[in-house]
Amino acid sequence: MTVKSGVMGCLALCGALMAGLVWADCVPAPVANERDFSVCKDWPAYPGLTLNAVSKFEPDPVYGKDNDVGSYDLGLSVTTHESKALATYHLPSAFMSDAIALESVEFDTARYKLTPELRAFGVRVRFKGSSRVNPMDQVLLSLYVKEGDKLRPVLDRLVMYDYGGEWDGGCAGERYYTERTIEIGKTSSHGYADLILKSVSTGLVGEGPPETCELKTTADKPVLTTLRYDGKSYVLPQGFKGS
Repeated sequence: MTVKSGVMGCLALCGALMAGLVWADCVPAPVANERDFSVCKDWPAYPGLTLNAVSKFEPDPVYGKDNDVGSYDLGLSVTTHESKALATYHLPSAFMSDAIALESVEFDTARYKLTPELRAFGVRVRFKGSSRVNPMDQVLLSLYVKEGDKLRPVLDRLVMYDYGGEWDGGCAGERYYTERTIEIGKTSSHGYADLILKSVSTGLVGEGPPETCELKTTADKPVLTTLRYDGKSYVLPQGFKGS
């Protein structure tokens, strides 16, 4: 923290204290199962509002009794700090979990300003595989907007991070990484701003036994992709949407 930001932060805090507007950090809703997820985050764009997410695990009736095979629903809400629900969303069986298990659920409150009056918020979910020699790690982003007392998804499971490959666990084999970032475009489609994606991909090839391992790294040129809203949601090219 810089001195300037520290002073400004102190002034803001003191002012809020004097106005009686300082709130405690949000508290996630309780869950009954250790496999369930419950998170909350104050929405910086709208002081006084909190984002809440609960994802409950439903085990597969045959294979899910003793492991993570099953499905997760997804419940979202926007509430006031007095816990009054202003808008909600629920999707049963939103995510499947097996050898590729749901690892985390987080809110993304970056400046997703889709129209001059409308700002979306994001939900990022992370999936990880259990195999060391066939690794898999993937982060998916969905965007939601508030419409009356409902939340509506406008971007569905865009792959923002993807890691995978096949190797022997010591050296030989291939692995790859792809990371994406989003910028709000200056153009629009059906009234919503276009989204500009920047994809950066890296490859790693290993040859030889572990003691004399030779690693070669390849880096592709960044690729820009424009996502356009079709009136209902942003259209994702093939390979950009997670399962």
